[in-house]
Amino acid sequence: MKILNFGSLNIDWVYNVDHFVKPGETLSALSVDRFCGGKGLNQSVALSKAGASVFHAGGIGIDGQFLKERLKESGVDVSFVKTFDVPTGNAFIQVDKTGQNCIILFGGANQEITKEYAEEVIKNFQKGDIIVLQNEISSLNEIVDMAYESGLQIFLNPSPMNEKILALDLNKITYFMMNEIEGEAITGSNEPDIILDKMIEKYPKSKVVLTLGDKGARYAEGTKRIACGSYEVKAVDTTSAGDTFTGYFIAALADNMEIEKALERSAKAAALAVSVKGASNSIPLPEEVDNCKLTLKK
Repeated sequence: MKILNFGSLNIDWVYNVDHFVKPGETLSALSVDRFCGGKGLNQSVALSKAGASVFHAGGIGIDGQFLKERLKESGVDVSFVKTFDVPTGNAFIQVDKTGQNCIILFGGANQEITKEYAEEVIKNFQKGDIIVLQNEISSLNEIVDMAYESGLQIFLNPSPMNEKILALDLNKITYFMMNEIEGEAITGSNEPDIILDKMIEKYPKSKVVLTLGDKGARYAEGTKRIACGSYEVKAVDTTSAGDTFTGYFIAALADNMEIEKALERSAKAAALAVSVKGASNSIPLPEEVDNCKLTLKK
């Protein structure tokens, strides 16, 4: 089984602020840092750090070559990454004193993904392989259709949530990796149990992983329901929490780990990630996850 992550590559500019800027306000940042980012890159790094063998496909500009190098250094195969004659995608991230974040995205090369390019990539994978997708690249609808026709297992993280996600044929998704906001946008409910029930009712062939921040995570498959608590840490930066969870969870499944154990391991990895500033650089290694002594809150 091979894992392909067809996802975004961003230059992250992180501004640490006392509070999120308000309309009409000019706010001085306490500090600013540049990181390698993009949900795609973060999830590829998390997959690789978790022990999975992963190929990354996506677009960068000339100014984003260091993102490709970051992936290579993390053990990700970058032979499918393409350089376009446009700027690399950017994310402008505010992180407040509680560790919460808000993000503005500029698509750049992420929005240059064409059906033809996607076709060239996907033909290298076969039935049963895994493809990981988010909503920060163009041609997502075509990629889902091609992956489904090729018999790939499709893991979709519907973030950022917008009309592009709702326009997809979501019946083709094997696993939804989502949070409460995304769950509410698709089902109309903000209650975790109702979100899971409605997702399974609408997409009975799919499996759903619902992350709930400090309330843990839930899993649904048919009539099966599994709940996992969260681990107690002091949050510094939540930017990579979801991507770390996603990468570790998919890597655990690829390694045939039981769902309950996969949820707990992913939750612990995400907890360690939020205790460090930055995105891909905050994702922990397996030995850090296995050796840390954190308390699981039920």
